[in-house]
Amino acid sequence: MKKPSLLIIFLTVFIDLIGFGIVLPLLPIYSKNFGAHGLMIGAIMAAYSLMQFIFAPIWGRLSDRIGRRPVLLMSTAGAAVSYAIFAYGSSLEGTTALVTLLVARLVAGVCGGNITVAQAYIADITRPEERSAKMSLIGMAFGLGFIFGPVLGGFGVQFFGVMGPGWIASGLCAFNFILALSILPESLKPGSHTVTQRPRVVQFLHTMRHPQLGLMVGVFFLATFCFACFETTIGLLVSQNFHLNLLERKDARTIALLIAYCGIIGAIVQGGMVGRLVKTMGEPRLIAFSLLLAAIGLGIIPFLQSWGVMLAGLGIFAVGSSLTRPPVFGLISMLAPQNEQGATIGVAQSAGSLARILGPFFAGGFFEIRPALPYLVCSGITLLTAFLCWRLLCGRPIPQTVP
Repeated sequence: MKKPSLLIIFLTVFIDLIGFGIVLPLLPIYSKNFGAHGLMIGAIMAAYSLMQFIFAPIWGRLSDRIGRRPVLLMSTAGAAVSYAIFAYGSSLEGTTALVTLLVARLVAGVCGGNITVAQAYIADITRPEERSAKMSLIGMAFGLGFIFGPVLGGFGVQFFGVMGPGWIASGLCAFNFILALSILPESLKPGSHTVTQRPRVVQFLHTMRHPQLGLMVGVFFLATFCFACFETTIGLLVSQNFHLNLLERKDARTIALLIAYCGIIGAIVQGGMVGRLVKTMGEPRLIAFSLLLAAIGLGIIPFLQSWGVMLAGLGIFAVGSSLTRPPVFGLISMLAPQNEQGATIGVAQSAGSLARILGPFFAGGFFEIRPALPYLVCSGITLLTAFLCWRLLCGRPIPQTVP
């Protein structure tokens, strides 16, 4: 497989995540403007993750059977349709608008399996010892998507009205589809292995029964849960600590810039540091170290009262959280047999989607009790996870495939 395939798969994920980044910051604003209460806003925010939770393993298993390329094409085309529905819903009013936005996010979640398949694609075309470094391309695409997405979303609203962001996202996904259709090769060789197809629950239990695979899926679930708590409440926390008014354009822009700042750090870390750190530390130690950094960041962020130290605290958390994902999926791809790459990664992504469903509800409820509480609880969870990784993984051999 030629090296340009990695660049193509990166562009495929990056363009799709720009569309995600365009729409996500606008959802709470659109929902509130259309008369939604907190529960409805939460439902719209959680709809994407709910569908990902259901469909990520399905897309993964399907890609193991029919190939990565057709599944990526189907999911990308579906994403273009979902953002077109979002654009249309943005022009409506009241309950009709809310229902349409909900449908748009449900469709987008169904099509969100392209991340699972992209990771399986990378596993197909890289050697085991290179996978953690190459998996960082997905994280880099996430970071860049959250940098450029909100900027394009703001541009769309300013110059094209409320429908603008949705149409821009839809257009980017359509371009993404044409790009992949034109130049993305298939990564699975016909007849290269016998595909094992299991029902979803059976596949989940099969994956979790393997001690190290089960641990990696658990680590990804907990890390994603804590990150979801962070991204749900960071705007509220900063606005409270620094006396900002989120209804003021200037203050809302400040929050967007802080999110972009974390995205920039994540993109830099995953674009240049992961490969060298994996060679120096190995995947297990890097995972434990990254979780320790994330725990420190979460523990101090709610108590920071000046912009300088807040940026430092956010930076520590952004570095830690950015270093976790690539080695986790690198290990998962090394532990999973070749004929179950998509299915196994799909199980992990499904666990991450479940975390994104539960995290916002947990964070919102605990934030109402005390703003620092979700951060302190998540810091403790992350610290405990780091300790477990250190004890259970470090110094032990990592087999290349599940027995």
